[in-house]
Amino acid sequence: MTNSKLEVLTPENCQIIFIDQQPQMAFGVQSIDRQVLKNNVVGLAKAAKVFNIPTTITTVETESFSGNTFPELLDVFPEHDILERTSMNSWDDQKVRDALAKNGKKKVVVSGLWTEVCNNTFALCAMLEGGYEIYMVADASGGTSKEAHDYAMQRMIQAGVIPVTWQQVLLEWQRDWAHKETYNAVMDIVKEHSGAYGMGVDYAYTMVHKAPARAQGAHRTLAPVPANK
Repeated sequence: MTNSKLEVLTPENCQIIFIDQQPQMAFGVQSIDRQVLKNNVVGLAKAAKVFNIPTTITTVETESFSGNTFPELLDVFPEHDILERTSMNSWDDQKVRDALAKNGKKKVVVSGLWTEVCNNTFALCAMLEGGYEIYMVADASGGTSKEAHDYAMQRMIQAGVIPVTWQQVLLEWQRDWAHKETYNAVMDIVKEHSGAYGMGVDYAYTMVHKAPARAQGAHRTLAPVPANK
């Protein structure tokens, strides 16, 4: 019998949902640096855009509590519908269920806040009631403490959720550097969002392959001038 969880993620077999990537939710995150969190979320979103992954964005109590979704995330998907809810559990909203069903992919990549509440309940219910496979992006999600995040991840893993990281998902979608149709776009994401990896790519491009610097505008380099003693 084939185990579908042994299948790697591909642009053809999965969809993605961003759950409550909103400022008030981020204020409570203590399990990961919040700027790193936003960087990872936006990097993941850009990857989903490059590979045409069906994408759902859902929010909770925007006006009364959580605030607007990160603009950097929304700008990746201009004109994209935002599915507002009252329930902490996205699965409780019919619009979300309908969006997932319409996308027609049983593998669901999840990035959300908070891990121990909105991610956890959605994952368990989507698996139990919807028959979905959940791939939880651990470093594009956050909890109210390291323990809250870690134990929620453990609970979900015990229930069958597959833990992943955002860069893992990006490179799993790319899979082969011979896929030139997405190569440059992936490298752009890496250079902007992948920290030391991205810095290394910039260095290799400019110092080894003599590509022009990535910075915008004209930046002259003035030769050293020893000061008068």
